[in-house]
Amino acid sequence: MAKLRGSGIAAVSYPTGVHLGGDPTQALVHVTTSGGFVVTMASVDLGQGLKTVLAQIAAETLGVPLETVIVDTGDTDTGPHCGGSGASRATHRAGNAVIMAAEEARRALLDVASEKLEVNAEDLVTDGAGNIHVKGVKEKSITVGEAAGAAQFELGRAIAGRGIFLVPPGSQDPETGEGDPFDTQAHACAVAEVEIDTETGEVEVLSLKIATEVGRQINPALVRGQIMGGAWMGLSHALYETTAPYYPTTDSAPGDFNNYIMPGAAEMPETVLEVLEHPSESGPFGVKGIGEMVVNSPIPAIVSAINDALDVEITEIPVTPEAILRALDEKAAGGAA
Repeated sequence: MAKLRGSGIAAVSYPTGVHLGGDPTQALVHVTTSGGFVVTMASVDLGQGLKTVLAQIAAETLGVPLETVIVDTGDTDTGPHCGGSGASRATHRAGNAVIMAAEEARRALLDVASEKLEVNAEDLVTDGAGNIHVKGVKEKSITVGEAAGAAQFELGRAIAGRGIFLVPPGSQDPETGEGDPFDTQAHACAVAEVEIDTETGEVEVLSLKIATEVGRQINPALVRGQIMGGAWMGLSHALYETTAPYYPTTDSAPGDFNNYIMPGAAEMPETVLEVLEHPSESGPFGVKGIGEMVVNSPIPAIVSAINDALDVEITEIPVTPEAILRALDEKAAGGAA
């Protein structure tokens, strides 16, 4: 009996979103009486930080402080249509819709400010701190709040915007079906190192080194958190998670989450993350979708590392201690024959 080590590598390319029917998402933006902005959408934040990122995108486009933007999302009764928070599409599709809506609202805001300051709207800029001023003349200014108040109580204007993003149709060869569905592909590569106890079949993942190409990071902390969470999920899928450990027999299937096995914090290996940025031409500020992709590369990397250590070919997950001991028995029997 021995402890054997191995390493494995896996790389993936992952398209953003689905590519049927334009994959639409809509957004509405309007100003409040105090100069804040509300982004209204049906897009659902699943805990991945979507509301934070959409607020950042809206604030950047409007040229106003982040803390003045509220994202009201997740209500399909009151929010405009969204294709859903799936296929790693939410930031890309919703972000583009928010930019379009915020640009329209910003034009309306500057039109009001231009009337109050008696200058052309083209000569005005927002400073990101809640002020609108003439280019090169900061002293000639008005606050966003003052402009919002003037619009609603003096000039009778609506400062609002609408946006919808549709995926442009891709080309396709009618004879072969070959085509280019969309230009946004994110990428990832993982390298895993494992140590295996050949007596017990237990696997310890010693390290995961993961490089992820994300387009452009809107919120680096959320990006790294999502990649780290994906590393944990990949480890869990590769070695632990199953609803039927003795499929097709389901006698020992877990009946609740007390018996559904997942790794804890102590099982997480040393994890090194490298984030690469190659902005998408179609994404909001260069964004690509990475939500689901972060799970994909650690799984085959870990399984490849196990096969490398044992010189076997395990092709099913999770790779439980039983699966490893069976593979070793089959290997020994083949050698004996």
